[in-house]
Amino acid sequence: MESPTPWPASELFWRGKRVVVTGGAGFLGSYVVQKLQARGADEVFVPRSRDYDLREHTAVLRLLADARPDVIIHMAARVGGIGANRAHPAEFFYDNLMMGVQLMHESWKYGVGKFVAVGTVCAYPKYTPLPFKEDDLWNGYPEETNAPYGLAKKMLLVQSQTYREQYGFNSVFLLPVNLYGPNDNFDLASSHVIPALIRKCLEAKRAGLDSIEAWGDGSPTREFVFVEDGAEGIVLAAERLNSSLPVNIGSSYEISIKDLTELIARLTAFEGKIRWDSSKPNGQPRRKLDTTRARDLFGFEARTTFEDGLRATIDWYLQEYAEVAA
Repeated sequence: MESPTPWPASELFWRGKRVVVTGGAGFLGSYVVQKLQARGADEVFVPRSRDYDLREHTAVLRLLADARPDVIIHMAARVGGIGANRAHPAEFFYDNLMMGVQLMHESWKYGVGKFVAVGTVCAYPKYTPLPFKEDDLWNGYPEETNAPYGLAKKMLLVQSQTYREQYGFNSVFLLPVNLYGPNDNFDLASSHVIPALIRKCLEAKRAGLDSIEAWGDGSPTREFVFVEDGAEGIVLAAERLNSSLPVNIGSSYEISIKDLTELIARLTAFEGKIRWDSSKPNGQPRRKLDTTRARDLFGFEARTTFEDGLRATIDWYLQEYAEVAA
């Protein structure tokens, strides 16, 4: 049997490095920053959009001059659920494309040592064989409701590969599946499915309502990864991955939207009916990732069980709601 890969100690990689984490004040980004600090990265710079609008070329140049980074982890993105993607497809395409392409290009010119581009599972074709393998990324067009966002992010893969080939630029491209966990976005106008369902169930229970509405017909499947696990995967890739092969970050656990909704109702003790609005879109029919490449290339495997992660997310929301109400 082959001996395990002798990964270098995390602390050695981050020691003395200046790190920029775009989107580091957001949901996933805040967990990445915490993990960097726990590993001894003491120069982590989190640009805020009010100070550095990364859609603007001058702001990208100013960020590089101010932060002088050795490593950039690019997670800044305009994101949202199906409703937000359908309402603002042009902004989802333009904002995400301009933020990423300009930043990677200028990072190469500046001499940044490592660039980690965080993409999205929405880059996969609508009808991808299960489990999703990275080699299938180009075998079709993404699901229509989030294709502008998915394609804008997917261009960072092309950029990473071409810049590595022509310039030797050390950039990597990751494909995280849907994330969830404490501190998620619970705004019903822009949230993803898990926080939206948690909020709907708890508010219906609190108001004594006998039903909630869910989008679609419940048949699509999704895979989710707990946000702390997702952040660990990104940081491990920053430390250990030196290839422009696209890499999935996920849990390999698939669940239907119907079963997910019923599970959240059970965990929140909501006993009313679930009314499915089939006039609303289902989105991509199925999602389940093959995470073999992440395990083999940099030793990442998700650790949090789905039900444990949901309980932690519900507990956080209940605590936050109690504090706001108080």
